[in-house]
Amino acid sequence: MSSTLTVELGDRSYPIVIGRDLLGGGFNLSEFVRASDCLVVSNETVAPLYLEQLLPNLAGRNVANVNLPDGEAFKTMAAMQTIIDRLVETGANRDTTVVALGGGVVGDIAGFAAACYLRGVDFIQVPTTLLAQVDSSVGGKTGVNHERGKNLIGAFHQPQVVLIDTATLETLPDRELKAGLAEVIKHGAICDAAFFAWLETNMEALLQRDPEALAYAIRRCCEIKAEVVAVDEREAGRRAILNFGHTFGHAIEHCQGYGEWLHGEAVAAGMVMAAKLSGLSDDDVKRLSDLIGSAGLPVEPPPIAADDWVRAMGLDKKVQGKKLRFVLLDAIGDSHVTAEYDQGRLDEAIRR
Repeated sequence: MSSTLTVELGDRSYPIVIGRDLLGGGFNLSEFVRASDCLVVSNETVAPLYLEQLLPNLAGRNVANVNLPDGEAFKTMAAMQTIIDRLVETGANRDTTVVALGGGVVGDIAGFAAACYLRGVDFIQVPTTLLAQVDSSVGGKTGVNHERGKNLIGAFHQPQVVLIDTATLETLPDRELKAGLAEVIKHGAICDAAFFAWLETNMEALLQRDPEALAYAIRRCCEIKAEVVAVDEREAGRRAILNFGHTFGHAIEHCQGYGEWLHGEAVAAGMVMAAKLSGLSDDDVKRLSDLIGSAGLPVEPPPIAADDWVRAMGLDKKVQGKKLRFVLLDAIGDSHVTAEYDQGRLDEAIRR
C-alpha cells in the first residue's frame, strides 16, 4: 500500500509517493522516466543495499550508475564533477534522467548535476534516510558546499517524482535516524502545534521504528513542506521558515568540520538556540528542548569562538543587506523570518 500527495507547482507539479516495499517494482517508476537512458547516482553505503532492488523499476531503460563516497565531507564540486563526467562518458543527451538513490547528500549533489548538465535534465528522488524523506528530497533545492560555508553553490531543480520507500529505514543506523528526527521536530515547531504534541507522545515509537508512526510522521512533514513550497518555491518569503535552527546549525557544521556533527544534530542544537533568541516562554523552550533531548539529540552546541560563529553565520543564505535574519518562533507551531531580534540575546547565545 502507498499514499500519494502532490507538490503543486503548475505544469511542474509532481507526486510524493510514500509506502513500504516500493523498490523492486512495488511502484511503477517508469512512467516518470521520459528518457530511454538513466544514470542512478548513489553512494558506497546505499548502493550495495538498494541498487539491485531499484533496477526493476527502470526496466527497459539503458541504466548506468555512479557511486560517490559517503558523507557530508564529500558534498563538493569535485563529487558533482564525477557525476557530470559519468554523464559525458555514457553519451547522455538532454532526454536522460538522473535518479538519486540515497540520503540528502546524494540527492543534493545529483540534483545539482541534473540542473547543470545540458542546462537541465530530468531528475528523480529516491531518498533512503529519514532526513531526506521528510525534508531534503522535497522542494527542489540542490547544491554542494563550499569550503567557506554550507550549500553556497546550487540551483533550484524540481524532481519528476519523489519515491519514499519506508522499508529502507530498517537499515538506517540509529544515529542517522535520530538526525532525521530533528527535521521532523522542526516541521511541528514552525507551523503545526498539534503535530508537535503528537511527537511528544510518540517519540519512543519513532525511535523504535514503528512502521505506522514513521509513515504518519513522514507524510505529515511532506504535507507541510509541499504546502510551503507551493506558495514560495524559490524562498522569496515564507519558505525560509523551513530553515528554523539552520542558521546556527550550518555554522556548527562548518566550524566543526563537515561530518563531525551530522546535519540533524547541528540543527537540533540550533533550534534550541533559535528558540531562546525568539524570546519564547521558558515553558515553550523547555518543551522544545525536552522533545529534542528525548530523540537523543544534542540541545547545546559545541564550544565555538564568538568570532567563528559570526563569520560562519555571515554567509547564511537569509542574510540581506549584511544583516542576519533568523527564523524565530512566536509560539510552538507559529514562526516567522525577521532581521529584528534582540542583539543581546544573540550575543549571549554565541558567547555561551
